[in-house]
Amino acid sequence: MDEVEWMPRQPEDLRVGLISWAGSYLTFETYKNTVTATAKGLGQRQTWEILVSNKHDTQAVVRLRSLQGFYLLCEADGSLCYGWPRTSHHGCFLIHFHRSGKWTLQCIISGCYLESDGQDVVCTSRTLSAHHMWTPRPALHVHVILYSPLNHCYARADPTTGQVCVDAPVPCLKECGFLLHFQDGCHHLETSAHTFLSHLDGLVSQPSTQTAFHMHVRPGGLVALSDGEGGMLYPQGTRLLLSLGSGPHGGEEWLILQHCPTWISLRSKTEKFLSVVYDVEVCAASEHVTPTSLFQFECDNKSPTLQLRSANGCYLAQRRHRTVMADGHQLESETFFRMHWNCGRIILQSPSGCFLGIAANGLLVASASMPGPNEEFGIQLANRPFLALRGRYGYVGTSSQHDLLQCNVDQPDCIHLLPCRQGIYHFQAPGGSFWSITPFGTFRPWGKFALNFRIELQGSNLLTVLAPNGFYMRSDRSGTLLADSRDITKECVWEF
Repeated sequence: MDEVEWMPRQPEDLRVGLISWAGSYLTFETYKNTVTATAKGLGQRQTWEILVSNKHDTQAVVRLRSLQGFYLLCEADGSLCYGWPRTSHHGCFLIHFHRSGKWTLQCIISGCYLESDGQDVVCTSRTLSAHHMWTPRPALHVHVILYSPLNHCYARADPTTGQVCVDAPVPCLKECGFLLHFQDGCHHLETSAHTFLSHLDGLVSQPSTQTAFHMHVRPGGLVALSDGEGGMLYPQGTRLLLSLGSGPHGGEEWLILQHCPTWISLRSKTEKFLSVVYDVEVCAASEHVTPTSLFQFECDNKSPTLQLRSANGCYLAQRRHRTVMADGHQLESETFFRMHWNCGRIILQSPSGCFLGIAANGLLVASASMPGPNEEFGIQLANRPFLALRGRYGYVGTSSQHDLLQCNVDQPDCIHLLPCRQGIYHFQAPGGSFWSITPFGTFRPWGKFALNFRIELQGSNLLTVLAPNGFYMRSDRSGTLLADSRDITKECVWEF
């Protein structure tokens, strides 16, 4: 079978936070039917979908929609509210993309610019000033991948050379994942080895002004990074080294920013990893993880069905004689498997109703009417040496005001994963200590002994955590991270 070119998922509508000149975010005020700019962090009420109706190189006609489904509307007196557009142009803004990376939003009807005084937001002036400038901050999860549509490859940190190259055809390696830190209006790119991309083309151990990049954001998930002094980051040379330069051609500087996908490995009861052999056959043959034993975990959190995409670009699919092959395509019904969990191990049920297991010859087949040990697979995150967890109220991390772990911080703390056994991990804090749990179901990041946490995947980038006390870990409106839920609720599901 010919190899299928790996293509990235179609980017969703752009979601951003808009930061005013005063450093505060454009905020949807739920109970006041108004919009302000008072919040100091990016949360759900500060996140806006940018819906594009027309765009050019330096501008686009858009509507802004809150996550609650309401549109930002400019009224005749210049006040701002939210609701539903009354005419075809009501709620439409012309975004101007400025060389600094900032945006201005001009009401299509009045010609006035959206502005903030640091608290209130109005649209009354046609004379452009600094108060009309807004900094877009992508609202997607901070663990990201960068894809070059011009080179058809992903950025990859090379630990041997200490540089970043845009040369990975498939984003299945942990080196393809980056943490996107936002600080003082700039972004810092941190690698999976916790080094930072610098202006000098190399990787350094600490963030500084030399690792701060200005981000230019466009609809469609496109971003470009600059040093603020005319230099743009783009792939250069035969090795496609991601470095600063002044002469990108043909859109070389534009990269597609996407949430880091989840890649897994599956291990049978005989401790052999599932691998794709002879291009399409799937068998349990390898004692070690190889690129052919990695699968992208694709799952809609609204459905218990799962698709597994191999590194050859195709999906696992049930074929004739109950065999499972790696030759399926995204929309084929035979590629959807129902997933069940049993003590951290995953059970896969084919569209025919049979369960996947390993035949005597080692091939993956769908033949069992009831699942047993042969139909249970150990699952391990393959490209995630750490987790950055985001819940309903923010990220999980430490705060200088609290000694307990919080679930509402703006920037996450990395949770280093130490695999223990199937589905079980030890959670390690950045300083090398372990997570500990109190009798009240709260957590501290400076424990001396490793505890067992069970991870179960609930979606493409969603998981639940069963804590050592037997309860599910959840976010709480108070901001304190808790493990006190017997059932899986919305507050127990974490984006990672």
